[in-house]
Amino acid sequence: MNEEINTDDESGLRLVPTLNMCFDTMQEAKKFYSDYGRRCGFGVRTRTSKRDGNNIVYYLRLVCSREGKYVSSIRPEVKTLPSQTNQCPAGITIARKDEKWFVRTVVLYHSHELCPQTSNLIRGNRQLNMHAKHTLEVNDDAGVRINKSFLSIVSEAGGYENMQFVERDARNFIGQHRRSLCKEGDGQALLRHFSKMRDLNNDFFYDIEMDEDNRVTSVFWADARSRAACEEFGDVVSFDTT
Repeated sequence: MNEEINTDDESGLRLVPTLNMCFDTMQEAKKFYSDYGRRCGFGVRTRTSKRDGNNIVYYLRLVCSREGKYVSSIRPEVKTLPSQTNQCPAGITIARKDEKWFVRTVVLYHSHELCPQTSNLIRGNRQLNMHAKHTLEVNDDAGVRINKSFLSIVSEAGGYENMQFVERDARNFIGQHRRSLCKEGDGQALLRHFSKMRDLNNDFFYDIEMDEDNRVTSVFWADARSRAACEEFGDVVSFDTT
């Protein structure tokens, strides 16, 4: 099934990817195809990328989220949901040349039906805007349950059909918010506790590793008693990872 859509919007800009389209950056090209997928009713994901000798991406293949072959371990006769992948061939490839990015191949045909009305809720198209993030953060700091916060955002948006994310996205965002050392939450409380223990005893040791988004990835600590015991019985060291 090949979906037909208009090739021009109100401003006269082309909406459909075509060969040799030029973009200033890779991000602009990816955004263009993601926006195109959102309008048509399908999700977009990166299928393949290639890097040069300086570890810089120079080639990218973007495909429909239902590209590929999915083999389920559940027998077809007992499955309640259809497979999400459908070996869809739709996609584009972009490549860098002379500091510009050009569309090298284009396949517009989809092997499945498209639904533009619900494309905002396709996994690759879902996103939390700044207003939603602020509302979730404020409500979480005030002790409001996540499902209540989500329902308030749904009501403000005028219904589920106007939402750009689902409740699971809200829960994932709040989880990251609580784990961040830059915000109030479990991570910040842990850091305050460790600092207090260090003030009480200089032999208290702790170390916290974080990722690029300031989320806690691992924590290690040892109090004065444990360190003294290690000096006396250093032939065995036990780590409690719970």
